[in-house]
Amino acid sequence: MACALRLAAAGHRVQIFEAADSVGGKLGLFERDGFRFDTGPSLLTMPHLLREVVGDDVTMRRLDPVAGYRFGDGTWWNAPDGEDSMAAAVERLRPGNGAQWARFWARAQRIWDVSHEPFLESPRAGALTLLRQALQVGDLKTMAPWRSLHSLAAQHFTDPRLVSFVDRYATYAGSDPRKAPAALAAIVFAERHFGAWYVDGGLRRIAEALVERLAQCHVPVHLNATVTRIECVNGVARGVEVDGRIVAAEVVVANADASQVYGRLVDAPRALRQLRRAKPSLSGFVLCLAVDGPRNHDLAHHTVLFPERYDDEFDDLFGPAPRPVRDPAIYLSAPNDPAVAPPGSQAWFVLVNAPRHAPDDGLDWGAPGLADRYADRVLAQMAERGVEVRPQVRWREIRTPADLARRTGSPGGSIYGTSSNGPMAAFLRPANRSPVPGLFLVGGSSHPGGGLPLVLLSARIVAGLVGPA
Repeated sequence: MACALRLAAAGHRVQIFEAADSVGGKLGLFERDGFRFDTGPSLLTMPHLLREVVGDDVTMRRLDPVAGYRFGDGTWWNAPDGEDSMAAAVERLRPGNGAQWARFWARAQRIWDVSHEPFLESPRAGALTLLRQALQVGDLKTMAPWRSLHSLAAQHFTDPRLVSFVDRYATYAGSDPRKAPAALAAIVFAERHFGAWYVDGGLRRIAEALVERLAQCHVPVHLNATVTRIECVNGVARGVEVDGRIVAAEVVVANADASQVYGRLVDAPRALRQLRRAKPSLSGFVLCLAVDGPRNHDLAHHTVLFPERYDDEFDDLFGPAPRPVRDPAIYLSAPNDPAVAPPGSQAWFVLVNAPRHAPDDGLDWGAPGLADRYADRVLAQMAERGVEVRPQVRWREIRTPADLARRTGSPGGSIYGTSSNGPMAAFLRPANRSPVPGLFLVGGSSHPGGGLPLVLLSARIVAGLVGPA
């Protein structure tokens, strides 16, 4: 939708074909009994990218603290907004942490400085492009492609709680911090520098605002319109097949998962082989909780409840036999927003990382009773870590990786397409300019990656590649 708006502003006549009965994809919404839950992203950073396409059509507020944490040793800690406050907060965790954080923060900023323009904000076309860009920035030592995010954190911090804090950011890219590149420290910088933002009414308002803008720009959005094939003429994309008819176009922009584009919609065997060699990203297991009673707790808007042994989570997620995480880090979003729950109640969103739905490989999230048993376990683990909500839960809605796969077409429910596991993986996602002339890829499974800010950057990149009408 963001790309369509940019192309319309550049003078193109654009139309959107959406297979579902509503727009938004992974920026989902679940409503029941007056409760309103974001079922996808629940945090926004780099808000200027959203302003570029919707202006002031959504009301955003910057959160402070950015998030609250309960570490594996039982320590509760809030990560405040603002770097002076952050340095003081980490120093309170343990004397000497403040100086270590300052060194890490300086490194994360240098990584951002050398990576955001050539890697995140520019198109790429494979490993040779990456090598040229690396030579141009001239700072491989800063990027340290031979080092993982986890090892970078362990190099800077003697406090294991801060290592866990940094490791968590690898999951923003659906990845294992022990294998994801140190360059992902740029995510830490971006969130803290640009802030963590909430959209009043929930982040689903972003999709609704985009739809309103599309209507103003006279861009038709066709719902329940499944694209079954990208029409090619002499090897050039020249339209799409929808409901048995061909809709002609000079340019096709695909927002479907790249594996669906290359595996089902167009013939691109080499691109498909490259995708199949990549490690899929993790998925998520979600609980939407209708909570009775007013807000009477000290939880931050975003709270992470770490297990005692955080490393074990990634063995369960990315090991040779992936399985539901036995003792997961639990993410909880408890918005203080009257628009998302009836008076005197709250809408809680609970997420744990989960391996993708893969029944052929022995993990069937649709197996009878599995989802309910796992939901019970997650709620019990929340209670063990100091957040007992079960007596207040009026009802719960469960969403598994299998549900995500069905709803969005993402293989196995992989949230971010391919993972960033490996020194080059984060930079070798499917390019926005496909190998099929006239076909472009946009969205979380293509460059520069998943998550709201990167998806919005992909829209900007693709619009630039297409150019004005």
